[in-house]
Amino acid sequence: MTDIFLSSARSTKAQARQVAEALRALGHAVWLDDDLPAHRGYAEVIEERLKSAKAVVVIWSAEAVKSEWVQSEADRARADRKLVQLSVDGAKLPMPFDRIQCADLTGWNGDVQAPGWRKVVASIADLIGAETAAVVADPPLALPSKPSIAVLPFANLSGDPEQDYFADGMVEEVVAALARFKSIFVIASGSTLSFKGHAVTPQEVARQLGVRYVLQGSVRKAGGRVRIAVKLIDAADGAQIWADRFDDTLEDVFALQDKVALGVASVIEPTVQAAEIRRAAKRPTENMGSYDLYLRALPLWFTFVRAEVFEAVDLLERAIVLDPDFGAAMAIAARSYAHIVSFGWSDDLERLRRRGIELGRRALRFAGDDSHVLAQAGYAVLILERNLDAGATYIEQAMGLNPGSALVWYLNGILKVRRGEPEEGVQHLETAMRLDPLSSTPRAFLHMFIAIARFEQGRFAEAALLLRETTLQVETPYGHAMLAAVLGHLGQADEARQSLARYRERSSAPIEPVGNFFVRPEHRKLFLDGVALAEGKTPSNVADVNSTP
Repeated sequence: MTDIFLSSARSTKAQARQVAEALRALGHAVWLDDDLPAHRGYAEVIEERLKSAKAVVVIWSAEAVKSEWVQSEADRARADRKLVQLSVDGAKLPMPFDRIQCADLTGWNGDVQAPGWRKVVASIADLIGAETAAVVADPPLALPSKPSIAVLPFANLSGDPEQDYFADGMVEEVVAALARFKSIFVIASGSTLSFKGHAVTPQEVARQLGVRYVLQGSVRKAGGRVRIAVKLIDAADGAQIWADRFDDTLEDVFALQDKVALGVASVIEPTVQAAEIRRAAKRPTENMGSYDLYLRALPLWFTFVRAEVFEAVDLLERAIVLDPDFGAAMAIAARSYAHIVSFGWSDDLERLRRRGIELGRRALRFAGDDSHVLAQAGYAVLILERNLDAGATYIEQAMGLNPGSALVWYLNGILKVRRGEPEEGVQHLETAMRLDPLSSTPRAFLHMFIAIARFEQGRFAEAALLLRETTLQVETPYGHAMLAAVLGHLGQADEARQSLARYRERSSAPIEPVGNFFVRPEHRKLFLDGVALAEGKTPSNVADVNSTP
């Protein structure tokens, strides 16, 4: 049932959504005409929602005053004694609404302590009832500066009260796994388990605990098997942004709890990050904070598109100016500089290399036990300082801190492939894909490094298949360089030359240094021989197509 019906003119839709989000944060069910279903008549739905609402909030503006629809909705609400009025531009209200109190929200920025907003909340509380009035009397807690989440008690659907221990243990394991991700603020399980047995909405939990996201779950046991269902809710609008279920036996309860906690945590971290990126993209571009700048850079730096990587660097440098201790921004900036240097995208590569090293080293000093900063900055140092051992130390340290991170498994997989350990590298990369099946890291990149591992093993046909997929999906110069070498060994001269041309379109660096990716000399030679064959040359001692070095 709808608690609140929002009425507004088209020109104030942004303000209407802001009001709706603030009311939902207080636990109210809010309807505005963005939610109109496509298969029903406009007037029919409006009539139904107006009738069922406990309060009707009319947002007056210069356009709303002239709107017959808004006036009609306001008139119905007035007749039913459930009208709440607010103004966003000070426009003179039409009769008879100018005789009714109207809260002034001109220039309102979402401040829950603003007098006009407190008047709106108090009026709604009076209409909906005393119990709700007590709920909304205290303003919601301020959200942390980074994504925040609470894990609600899992519902025991087994009909067996003795299974409560398993459901509660599941919550504690998920909270512990999420706490390893330093990019997320996680409410302790003691606070969330206090809601056990209480009928509360995700919005109300979020308001009381001061979080953006709420994870709900249920446990159903039948015989020797158990099904665990989970869903992630964005409390700002009540939208479900992810859901999954896990089916297994109960042979080892603790192993099962570990498995589910790892699976849930590894997917939630990139899912929440993706939601935050979408949220940041909708915000104004002026006067953005450091974290917003960082969020805007995230989808850009990993594209391997020159203009977008430079845009990411600009955003990240601005973020670091605003917050000189922002380790995550420094780590991603260092990796962005590594892209620029690797692909020869500047006439001043040495200066950019030094800047990347400086930021990577600073990020490591601020990393603490943040596995993502350690891994990202460590990998940047590995590339920019050409120091495999130093970078490997930090990536392996990150693995020990957070074995549930798909990113850490991904970078460790690349490290194994570089070192000439292809089979172990592939296992690490496949683990990254299992941990993050809806990856914010495009799967094409994972396939590219699996292809390089297969190249090291002389499995050129497999490598070519994966690299073709990579180069279709992402514009990475490395992908085209590797595909040229693979096709050279396969004797597919025309396609090999096309891949060489695509590499040179995307990078001003010579192709030969790409072979420095490989630590083992025989793998570098395999790459250089493939490039020579792609160029129509005849290198000496070219490896046989079916050989396995």
